[in-house]
Amino acid sequence: MSKLLEIQNVTKYYGCDESVSRALGGVSFSMEQGEFTAIMGASGSGKSTLLNVIATIDVPSSGDIILEDRSIAEMREEELARFRRDRLGFIFQEYNLLDTLNIGENIVLPLNLQKCPVKETEARLQEVAATLEITEQLHKFPGQLSGGQRQRAACARALITRPALILADEPTGALDSANSKSLMQTFTLMNQKLGSTILMVTHDAVVGSYASRVLFLKDGQIWNELYRGDRTRQTMYQEILNTMAALGGETDVR
Repeated sequence: MSKLLEIQNVTKYYGCDESVSRALGGVSFSMEQGEFTAIMGASGSGKSTLLNVIATIDVPSSGDIILEDRSIAEMREEELARFRRDRLGFIFQEYNLLDTLNIGENIVLPLNLQKCPVKETEARLQEVAATLEITEQLHKFPGQLSGGQRQRAACARALITRPALILADEPTGALDSANSKSLMQTFTLMNQKLGSTILMVTHDAVVGSYASRVLFLKDGQIWNELYRGDRTRQTMYQEILNTMAALGGETDVR
């Protein structure tokens, strides 16, 4: 595997003068291509801020973010927009599917923005739909699908541009335990079969246990990390709970 993402001493401050608050305080880590990493920590630990600066939604106060050997800090606005569209895939807690488009149309929307040829667009749609087992849902509308099916469609939309990195922000937050399990099995499929590199923020220890590595944030800094290695998912789950207890942060133990 080769290094895909490098986070170099990234800080983020909000406010000014006496009302300045620090959200990130010198975060550094890297990810290999094909890695599945989760970020966990208590509310206010900097999880979402970190994801936002990597997603180019927010700008770090200092430090650098390098993806595929390209520094995000050196990109101009137009280049950033193309980079965000072409090299990053997003999966959110809310599905962000357009109700007026059917599932197939929702999934190919990023390719339409890229002006991808119709034949290639259709081929990619059929490929990703078959992989994620949603071919039968392509002509349905979001309101006709379960929460789990809608989130799987959101995964397909994130995958269809073949991004370098997929960013997931609390992807199971709106799902019940059964649909959460199904979605995480989909993430495992994306990672192991398709080779997707995934960086996911979650507060749920069960969800975090699917990752190959978990980074724990505290007060805007990396406090600890766990590697799954040869551990079973149940063992990883218990170690996450133990680490969160030592960290002093809340976690979902469903």
